[in-house]
Amino acid sequence: MKMSNIPFGTTDWNEVERTEHPGETGVAYWRTRQFDNVRVRMVEYSPGYLADHWCSKGHILFCLDGELHTELEDGRRFVLTPGMSYQVADQAEPHRSSTPTGARLFIVD
Repeated sequence: MKMSNIPFGTTDWNEVERTEHPGETGVAYWRTRQFDNVRVRMVEYSPGYLADHWCSKGHILFCLDGELHTELEDGRRFVLTPGMSYQVADQAEPHRSSTPTGARLFIVD
């Protein structure tokens, strides 16, 4: 990820518009900022959320609250709890998210 053309700034995430993204089950709520070619999001997954697709986009993801389950297309599974993160490159390993309890995440991609 190359970060350029981004002047110093602050973000009050409570003031960023929230958009709704239904999953196969449950819903994700995104608050998104775009900085040149870098997308930064605060994401909340409802309890019982399951993504409706396998994602091949690279991310750096940090779990703020709740419990995030990440399944890789090859069958490996990981559980993130508050204070944990993962990172994956574009087109590296398709993955999808779910959560039994809900989760709040900070994501850069």
